[in-house]
Amino acid sequence: MDWKTIIYVILLISLTVAKALPRTSRDIEEKTSIGQRFSQLQENNFKAIALIMFAQYVPGGTFSRVAGMAEGVTALAKRCAVAASDSPDCLKPLDSIFLDTICQEENLPRFADCCAKKDPKRNDCFLSLKNSSRGFLSPLERLDAEAACRNHSQHQQPLTGHFIYEVSTRYPFLYAPTILSVALRYEEMVKNCCGSAGGASHHLEECFQRQAPKVMKPVREDALRQEHTCEILKKFGERTLKALKLAQISQKFPKADFVSVHKLVVEVADMHRDCCRGDTLDCMRDREEILHYVCTNQHILSSKIRQCCEKPLLKRSECIVNAENDNKPADLSPHVREFIEDKGICDRFAQEKDTHLARFLYEYSRRHPEFSAQMLLRIGKGYEDLLQKCCRPGAPSGCHSRGEEELRKHIYETESVMKTSCDIYKEKGDYYFQNELLMSFTKKMPQLTSKELIKFTKEMTAIGSKCCQLGQDKLLPCAEEHLDLVLGEICRRHLANPINPGVCRCCSSSYAFRRPCIGKLEIDDSYVPLALTPGLFAFHGDLCTMEEEKLQHRKQEMLITLLKYKPQISPEQLGSITAAFSAMRERCCRETNPEACFLKEGPELIKRSEKMLSA
Repeated sequence: MDWKTIIYVILLISLTVAKALPRTSRDIEEKTSIGQRFSQLQENNFKAIALIMFAQYVPGGTFSRVAGMAEGVTALAKRCAVAASDSPDCLKPLDSIFLDTICQEENLPRFADCCAKKDPKRNDCFLSLKNSSRGFLSPLERLDAEAACRNHSQHQQPLTGHFIYEVSTRYPFLYAPTILSVALRYEEMVKNCCGSAGGASHHLEECFQRQAPKVMKPVREDALRQEHTCEILKKFGERTLKALKLAQISQKFPKADFVSVHKLVVEVADMHRDCCRGDTLDCMRDREEILHYVCTNQHILSSKIRQCCEKPLLKRSECIVNAENDNKPADLSPHVREFIEDKGICDRFAQEKDTHLARFLYEYSRRHPEFSAQMLLRIGKGYEDLLQKCCRPGAPSGCHSRGEEELRKHIYETESVMKTSCDIYKEKGDYYFQNELLMSFTKKMPQLTSKELIKFTKEMTAIGSKCCQLGQDKLLPCAEEHLDLVLGEICRRHLANPINPGVCRCCSSSYAFRRPCIGKLEIDDSYVPLALTPGLFAFHGDLCTMEEEKLQHRKQEMLITLLKYKPQISPEQLGSITAAFSAMRERCCRETNPEACFLKEGPELIKRSEKMLSA
């Protein structure tokens, strides 16, 4: 059986299992035994899932070691299934069996502390060691095209298995169905390139280089989103995640009733809980169950997902996520006055607080697809604060109307921030817009390295390129939801290595208000500026010969160093120093010996600049 067949069978079986066993029944039953899982998936399918799990749990483990552990667990599962054994090994929870296998391996010292713990703390410990490795080379970027084609024709299954291992080790938070899906795209790429390149090595390399980014781009994006979602769940709790999903699902399915939307929200939150814990098999089952529910109930959910539900299983989830929001019901009133004016509002708030707030968020979200989900959460929090203030005994008359004024003010401020950012982007273009962001974020977070600051601001600039061309009805959802991913990366970086108290406050206090909080950060007063040492600013002849893209990168590094040296520098001072640098570079690059010119002119530029900054 080849890998393509294996992958389809895995997902089809998991869908069948989900349909056959409703969640309410499964939740109160014992976990499925390893023998039962083996019987459901069959040997090769079980082995593929085991390979993913071990590769994600043992970062740095070699392919042979990970594959060996997968073989060992598969052999145990096979024995348990054949003999229907009631031996202790067969009756252990599946996650315990996988962790026992890792802990029995020799020469894995970094896991010793985790292995000393009892379940479920042991699993939590292993999950805490998972780290995203997006900075590593892509498995496709170092692939030998000729060897891949040769191996593909002779040993198709090991080649795809090795690719699954490579992706799993680099993306330990990536859901197993996504990895299996990208393995299909990889297999298709290898087949296309190896079959059409005519054997010439340069044609093979060109084909692989052209198609590899298309294969890997969705993986990187999906991995980032999944890690981001898990961090929201871990940091802010299930209530916040459910509120976020309620806003997003209400926007996508505005015709669906509250009960149907609420059911989906609970199912999706449960799925993320399983997936973020690393429960790969339950994670797969949960996803397929949600897909089944959505597609069998599309008549009450959305008219925009029919084509998605007709797609092959592997493409269905991505299609539904990216589908357009359904049209709002024709009879949907533009306002939600009943949540403000109804006389019984305070009683309902007191008796069923969370349900009442969820209904408000549902009603408001389905009416406003032009708002971002994060903004809708801020509106929901504002409504909650309003009721807490206005429902108290002795609250002044007109209390509710003042809350409405605050809401309008917040909407205006948010729209203004996005519009101003897009105006700057359209005026300056990618490079100079990124420089504006570098100036802002270096002052807010000078503890970040130059590489980190350039990476994060480059991602933000890409958001401008993607979102600022959209109409006003799509700008906010596009811009803030993509920006939320970047800010999530920054906050995870802070969690791993604290940046400063301001970033700590913004990353910890409120998910919904994280973007406005970071936006309002100013110069970090706790930062001790860099000292002016002889090597802090160095100018050499390569400034005349490097390609434009590398020159821009070098200039950005110098800009960051300057801001870390003088965080209080004014825009006028910065403009003068930049102009002086450009003039020096132009002068020296005309000389026959640019290096000698820079050695002479560089220190003089630094001396003049220091004098100006000290004035």
